[in-house]
Amino acid sequence: MGITLSERAAEHVQGFLQKRGKGVGLRLGVKTSGCSGMAYKLEFVDEVDGEDLSFESHGVTLFTDAKSLAYIDGTELDFVKEGLNEGFKFNNPNVKNECGCGESFNV
Repeated sequence: MGITLSERAAEHVQGFLQKRGKGVGLRLGVKTSGCSGMAYKLEFVDEVDGEDLSFESHGVTLFTDAKSLAYIDGTELDFVKEGLNEGFKFNNPNVKNECGCGESFNV
C-alpha cells in the first residue's frame, strides 16, 4: 500500500521544499512517545538513506523506514485548515486508539 499525500498536502510540502532551496522529499516515521504509545515524526530529507523505502505521491517523494512502515502503511497525509489552525492530519487506517490531544496513537 505505502504512504500517500493528499493533493493539498503535496502542494504544501513542495512549497516548503522550494522555500528551503534544498531537499529531495519528506520522511514520515513513528517514535515511541505520548500517552498512547506512538507519535508521528516528520522531517525533510536532504540525502537519501540507502535503507529508506520511498513512495511517490503528487510529485513528492515520501521516505520511511521498514519499522515505521509496519505502523503507517496505508496512511494518507493531508493538510487541513480548521479556523485559525492549520497543519498535517494523518489518516492512518491502522490506528486503534488516539490520545485526547491527538499527539499519539496505538495500533
